[in-house]
Amino acid sequence: MAFSRELAPEQVPGHDALTSAMAGIGMGFAASATPEPNIEDTLFFASSEAVERSDLRVIAMLVSWFGVHHEWVHADRLTKLVSTRGSERSWALWTAIARWQGSDRRYARLAARYRGPRLDLLAAGSGFQIRRHGEDPRFEGSCLRVPANLLRDRPGDVVLPGQLATQHRTYRYRIMMGASYRADCWALLESEPSLSAAELARRTYAAFATAWHVKRDFSIAGPLARHRSRRAVNP
Repeated sequence: MAFSRELAPEQVPGHDALTSAMAGIGMGFAASATPEPNIEDTLFFASSEAVERSDLRVIAMLVSWFGVHHEWVHADRLTKLVSTRGSERSWALWTAIARWQGSDRRYARLAARYRGPRLDLLAAGSGFQIRRHGEDPRFEGSCLRVPANLLRDRPGDVVLPGQLATQHRTYRYRIMMGASYRADCWALLESEPSLSAAELARRTYAAFATAWHVKRDFSIAGPLARHRSRRAVNP
């Protein structure tokens, strides 16, 4: 049977599972953290649930997290997820977030995704709040109207890159290799070296060719890296 590339998981995570996944990528929720959840899946499902439920706490955490970690998000995959699976409100949210991070050109397509009229993040009362407090400077002039002081932005709400790299193998490999399917494949092989190329591609959403090449390269370099690691521990 021919390999069929997946874009997203078949099932949407429940509320508790999603909260644990958000904790697992470094968002400060009081929940047991899922070990090394997929970063883009978590961001996309968190944003979708947040905008549909008007959950300002999740949106605030999402925006704060993105401000710290956007360099190590796989922008192409996130753009495809939002474009193919998102609602109009989630398009607006991600377009506004991508515009805020406009200096990172990887998000240029996402910054152009929503083309409709400006939307209010609040279901009611945005005009009054904006007249009183002004707009959130992160979203001022974007497709999303957000009153200032509405979304909490506290540094302690988000795990910093150095700490997250010790907790999340894929994130660590993205820092070393860049945010790419190759980095994700290599990280997964580190923990499960017996995976076939097809299963590796399915688990990371990569193309089969990418997974096959990483599998080949890992078979060459992986044993050498482990040998050097053992020698460093036992000189």
